[in-house]
Amino acid sequence: MIAKLKGRIDAYGPDWVVIDVNGVGYHVACSSRTLSALPGQGEFAEIHTEMLVSQDMIRLVGFASTLERDWFRLLQSVQGVGTKVALAILSTLSVHEVGNAIAMQDKAMIGRANGVGKKLAERIVLELKDKTPSFAASDAALAKLQADLDAPQPTAAADAVSALVNLGY
Repeated sequence: MIAKLKGRIDAYGPDWVVIDVNGVGYHVACSSRTLSALPGQGEFAEIHTEMLVSQDMIRLVGFASTLERDWFRLLQSVQGVGTKVALAILSTLSVHEVGNAIAMQDKAMIGRANGVGKKLAERIVLELKDKTPSFAASDAALAKLQADLDAPQPTAAADAVSALVNLGY
């Protein structure tokens, strides 16, 4: 399986990108959000991928983050949601918006994506409503981790003062 590609952007299309990795060009289908997050042609890029194998073809689908890839997999677990519909949903809504829409059972928000009718939106919300808390928890954990990384690190002097205060001085 091909999980990630690092290389130069060789070409763009309306829903795909070709990434040149050491002379081999990989055609990768992407959501419009992922395409807009990529740098310009000739620039270096890193993209997370999902390799889909069917009877007649092997296809790579690319994502800006592993979280987006996880949502793609989760969306495809719903009957009636294939690659095109999952990418359409991720093109229309961010991963956080998808999670919120499912958690709030907002079928209209999911239905904004091309190829998603009322019944399919209902099925997506119904089948995924119990699976989204784990994704929401991972989103919260990522946000906390980012906040911890952004917080100023204590200096040696602050550590010394804290140690003395804790010892009762």
